[in-house]
Amino acid sequence: MRGRLPDIKMQSISTKDFKENLSALSLLDIRTPRERADFDLGGIHIPLDDLLARIEELDQTQQYTVICYNGTQSLIACRLLAAKGYHVQNVTGGLEAYLSLA
Repeated sequence: MRGRLPDIKMQSISTKDFKENLSALSLLDIRTPRERADFDLGGIHIPLDDLLARIEELDQTQQYTVICYNGTQSLIACRLLAAKGYHVQNVTGGLEAYLSLA
């Protein structure tokens, strides 16, 4: 099992619920600086590539809602953070799904 993350049940939030509750969520945006510059939702910005090096910037007592462009990288980030004891939820479909809401 070396190199594999433990099997962790992941929480997720639909883009509809995300949109309705955005102002009350602690958002963690893991997109690249260029991606974030294109569309900034606010929150904490730590690109996925820097997440482990900057993990101490996060508060383990808070729940973070993690977003990326399509939900794939944020799922990876959620698994990493949950394995380290953080409370996280993934935005299903990411920013792409959020932007497609009517």
